[in-house]
Amino acid sequence: MTVVYEDNHIIIVNKTASEIVQGDKTGDVPLSETVKQYLKEKYNKPGNVFIGVTHRLDRPVSGLVVFAKTGKALARLNEMFKNSEVKKTYWAIVKNMPEGPEGELVHYLVRNEKQNKSYAYDKEVPNSKKAILHYRLIGQSQNYFLLEVDLKTGRHHQIRCQLAKMGCPIKGDLKYGALRSNPDGSICLHARHICFIHPVSKELIDVTAPLPEDNLWQGFQFNR
Repeated sequence: MTVVYEDNHIIIVNKTASEIVQGDKTGDVPLSETVKQYLKEKYNKPGNVFIGVTHRLDRPVSGLVVFAKTGKALARLNEMFKNSEVKKTYWAIVKNMPEGPEGELVHYLVRNEKQNKSYAYDKEVPNSKKAILHYRLIGQSQNYFLLEVDLKTGRHHQIRCQLAKMGCPIKGDLKYGALRSNPDGSICLHARHICFIHPVSKELIDVTAPLPEDNLWQGFQFNR
């Protein structure tokens, strides 16, 4: 991880594809602990350091993660994420060209807990949740297409599931129809940009993450 923004109340880091945001059954050290350790060493803090997890990124996804450094910031950020007051933009590399240069996808997603996977339907079905995203084709390389995705809702595996339903599974994402995995176990989905009003100072926070250093990400001709 690298720190891309920090003040008294929040810290925003750019996570690598292998890092896990919160502890799980693997027992691997989560990003929240790495950030705690970083703060402890940076400020020579004795005892426990407070870090609040405000949202998650799937493990194989890289990009921006916001943590709260105070209880006040955590409570407010949790509300803001719940009310869609945090604007998140993702970049995704896909193998197939989308039908149009941009568009809005509306599906109804059903989450299968056992498989840790979501399924997309065109119409409402039992236990489904409405999922909306907007995509735009912003670049292409010899073999791949680069999409910019704005989330309008925050559902389980939403981007992965909806892009696959459109016929454009994300590179490396075997779970959602990619033909091959990436050597490092990542998928080519990057939380590129985040924008919100600071929960305490009320200033605009607008942060962009650098792209992964992989040659694949660096090889695009941009359409803008």
